[in-house]
Amino acid sequence: MKFVDEAEITVHAGNGGNGCVSFRREKFIPLGGPDGGNGGDGGDVWLLADEGLNTLIDFRHERTFRAQRGENGMGRQMAGKDGEDCIIRVPVGTSIINVDTEEIIGDLIRHGERLKVAVGGHGGAGNTVFKSSVNRSPRKATPGTEGEVRELRMELKVLADVGLLGFPNAGKSTFIRAVSAATPRVADYPFTTLQPHLGVVRIGPDQSFVIADIPGLIEGAAEGAGLGIQFLKHVSRTRLLLHLVDMAPLDDDVDPVAQVRAIEEELQKFDPELLKRPRWLVFNKADLMLEEDRQKHAKALVRKLKWKSPWFVVSAIAREGTWDVCLKIQDFFDRIKAEAAESLRSEDA
Repeated sequence: MKFVDEAEITVHAGNGGNGCVSFRREKFIPLGGPDGGNGGDGGDVWLLADEGLNTLIDFRHERTFRAQRGENGMGRQMAGKDGEDCIIRVPVGTSIINVDTEEIIGDLIRHGERLKVAVGGHGGAGNTVFKSSVNRSPRKATPGTEGEVRELRMELKVLADVGLLGFPNAGKSTFIRAVSAATPRVADYPFTTLQPHLGVVRIGPDQSFVIADIPGLIEGAAEGAGLGIQFLKHVSRTRLLLHLVDMAPLDDDVDPVAQVRAIEEELQKFDPELLKRPRWLVFNKADLMLEEDRQKHAKALVRKLKWKSPWFVVSAIAREGTWDVCLKIQDFFDRIKAEAAESLRSEDA
């Protein structure tokens, strides 16, 4: 199924039911008094995260959602029935934004998580409410209030542990094919990947992580050039970034160091916090160089970059060095989990 990661919808919460003006009419009781009931409340609109969905494509066809209106009040002090809520299922990882204010209303990142996005109107008061010692026969009732109407933009961001950075044709799709069962398209031209792909890397029976192959980046991505915005918003939820670099570009004018700096600049423009996230360097396409030259060339690039984080030399197409990278990634996550558990034990003590 085609991956659709953004959609706009309009949600209408239900209006409240009107209050009722009614008087008790029974034989031998000429002054029965007011008995008009209140109107029911309108239904709310909720979004529900469902792990069974992986795209927002359905919202390209159905864009308006309405909750039920509350019923009007009735005689004999019978209140109107509340309107039923409208529940809209969305994929896990969906962010909800108010189109009018650009305010982020919430993020649905766990299966079963719910978010109320529009509140139903309140039911009106029947004339029974207005009865008093000085007004024994009120002929007043109030109408129900209107439910909220909102224009919402939904953005689906992939939920992955590891995100792959890199210019187009750096070998990201080939890398994820080498380490997981994902099968993104691979070709010898830029922007082969037009939508995110997720792959599960299994290290052991209880050890695995999710890696995301994301559309390539070019300069100006933070301003929307190329597929940049799609790329940048999807890496915002990953815990570790793997920065893939073509260490043996066919074009002599291509400078790997300049490409790394260019991506760092785009990350800085989009969200400075992304630069603080753990980021490892992976020099890819080592198979295009002589074995004795690979490490020497990689170390020269590392010195120019003044790189302090871990770095690796791999050939994704030949699957050389890719498993070592995966083992290091699993160790990284195991360490984080152990530190979190230790911190919890310290707090309990």
